[in-house]
Amino acid sequence: MTKAKGYAGGPKARYILLGSVAFLILGGLIMIYSAASVSDYVHQQDSAYHFKIQLQWIGIGVVLMYLASRFDYRKFRSLAWPIWIASCVALVGVLLVGVSRGGAQRWITIGGRNIQPSEYAKVACVLVAAHLLANHPMRTRDPKGFWLRLVGSVGVVAVLVYMQPDLGTTVSIVAAWGVVLILGGIRWSHLFAAGGIGGTMVIAAALLADYRIARVTGFLDPWSDPQGSTYQIVQSMLAFGSGGLTGVGLGMSRQKFFYLPAAHTDFIFAIIGEEFGLIGTLLTVAAFVLFTYAGFRIALNTRDSFGRLVAGGLTAMISIQAIMNMAAVTSLMPVTGIPLPLVSFGGSSMTFTMACIGVILSVSTYGAKGASRAVGSDKERIGAGTVERRRNSRSHLSGIDGGRKASRRRA
Repeated sequence: MTKAKGYAGGPKARYILLGSVAFLILGGLIMIYSAASVSDYVHQQDSAYHFKIQLQWIGIGVVLMYLASRFDYRKFRSLAWPIWIASCVALVGVLLVGVSRGGAQRWITIGGRNIQPSEYAKVACVLVAAHLLANHPMRTRDPKGFWLRLVGSVGVVAVLVYMQPDLGTTVSIVAAWGVVLILGGIRWSHLFAAGGIGGTMVIAAALLADYRIARVTGFLDPWSDPQGSTYQIVQSMLAFGSGGLTGVGLGMSRQKFFYLPAAHTDFIFAIIGEEFGLIGTLLTVAAFVLFTYAGFRIALNTRDSFGRLVAGGLTAMISIQAIMNMAAVTSLMPVTGIPLPLVSFGGSSMTFTMACIGVILSVSTYGAKGASRAVGSDKERIGAGTVERRRNSRSHLSGIDGGRKASRRRA
């Protein structure tokens, strides 16, 4: 395993990436304690119940991020399809023996904890797409097989996730896949065609379920049913309205007193707005903007196409999820049920996101543009030196021989 000299995007990009991640994790941990403390005290007799669990998940996430950052990302090319197959098997397992909650069946219980395989299936789709797009011979020699694998890999995962049902995660997977296509240099005509087909399917899927239709109509008119289908989004907007510019203060939220459902998970951004006001929400948005900037700077300064696609795809996936969550909570789009990365409570989301960040750091470490490869062993260095000496020796002897021949001709 060899490291490139320097970092893709420079050390500044790494510092910005890690700084924004640390800010979001620590801020999210504080907000989870604040948002869940009342319900935890009532139901668990421990106001720090969810705080302690999230702290454990963060610890696991830090380990995964470190291990992923030390693993050469180029080896993921050979693991892309096995990871994809394992993800599909897990998604099928969810449909067969998964845990159902809130009308959705998205989790598998492992070791007493609920794991959401769809989070890890996102990575599988990005890796497979990056592997295929970086495989230039296949794109030119077998275009039909290339497109069949490319579209089929994301299509199978999207269908399995949609069946849980989880339209929000399905959209985020396809959107991140689209970003990978853009970075991979796919023709815009093909991209627009794929986008048109995907958009049509999303609209059709939204109209096939009554509860999704209610979400769409509720988005268009949030006050149409404030005690029914639009109750959650109305309470969310009341939280933002109560927060004003500077907020009501840490721990002083009123909406967490059983008014706002999912206050510590999908709607934690509303509690941030209530307790820290517009300033707190803008700081959160700024942290995600910095994260996105650093991730794409690393991606665009990576020396090989696979690393560029992996780093760009993972950055886009996390950023798109954040945009979808914040847009839904502020009633800029229908509610999707997607958590806010690094901030919302949830073990699968936290460990998955931190592992992805570790892979981005690995791309930064091993993918610097124009960096020379370090020679791995003394034997290689000796061999390289021997070849160079022989080359120089031949050049020198050729000059001598040529000089002798010229002297003979002159004589």
